[in-house]
Amino acid sequence: MKMHFCIPVSQQRLDRLGGRYVLYSVYLDGYLFCRVRYSQLHRWNEQLRRVFGNCLPPFPPKYYLAMTASMANERRDQLEQYLQNVTVDPNMLRSDVFVDFLKLVQLDTFSITTKTASLDIFLPDGRNIQVEILTSDTAERVLEVVSHKIGLCQELLGYFGLFLIQCCKEGKFSVMKKLVDFELPYVSLQSAKVEDCKVGLRKWYMDPSLDSVLMDSAAAVALIYMQAVQDMEKEWAKPTQVQRQKLEALQKEDNQTKAFLLSSCLKKMISEKMVKLAAENPEMKDSCFLPRNKIEIIKVDCVFGTIMEEDL
Repeated sequence: MKMHFCIPVSQQRLDRLGGRYVLYSVYLDGYLFCRVRYSQLHRWNEQLRRVFGNCLPPFPPKYYLAMTASMANERRDQLEQYLQNVTVDPNMLRSDVFVDFLKLVQLDTFSITTKTASLDIFLPDGRNIQVEILTSDTAERVLEVVSHKIGLCQELLGYFGLFLIQCCKEGKFSVMKKLVDFELPYVSLQSAKVEDCKVGLRKWYMDPSLDSVLMDSAAAVALIYMQAVQDMEKEWAKPTQVQRQKLEALQKEDNQTKAFLLSSCLKKMISEKMVKLAAENPEMKDSCFLPRNKIEIIKVDCVFGTIMEEDL
């Protein structure tokens, strides 16, 4: 899954000896991830280079004289580009040198020490389960702990992920972002500064052909079914009257059958929606895009039943 780093803000600070340095605010997928100095990133790059050699992207050079404003902006842009490029290599993402540094700067930025803590995980049906973790545990590690508690086998972890979710009034909620493997859920939750924010478990892939892989796992089927039902209750997916009757009939089936039929029903809803849009917009017949003056993004999460429309 692609991620996006950016450094929109930097600040000049004074160290203990009165020297000046620049502190960069690094954002990941729109949320503050950490604040870090150039010297820290420079040492990290050198450590990575000792492990991975010349396959690393170029790192902005040191300046031994005071930087001008244009030089400072150029360095910020170069650091941003470096972070974007260094996360492309999956081997890099799994290395201890890469993960350990990013864990450290997350903890330091928000003044959180490593200790044992309880973390509530928001399930697709609205229930919470509590797991015991370390505040320095990554999303990948927390997902393993959660999966063990709910009986989801390790081989299926790649189909699920942890998300930051904001719970709103009347049982409604919004998904803020997916946590990448090296993020620390405990830290992200503390730093989000959003009221009623939780860490939630959701299936994240969008390819319907992968549904069959999960059908032999009772825990996986239970998760995807309860989430599909929840998403329709939140009216993220809006079935017709006939489709609603079919969905109600699924309540009599076992979980595996319900999940399979529910997925089929949702895909039919998607197909009908696309046919309707094509009829309303003849341009769609010759193009995969809607006209610019009426763009609709249809986000489909097949077994979840998520169909959200946003007018731009």
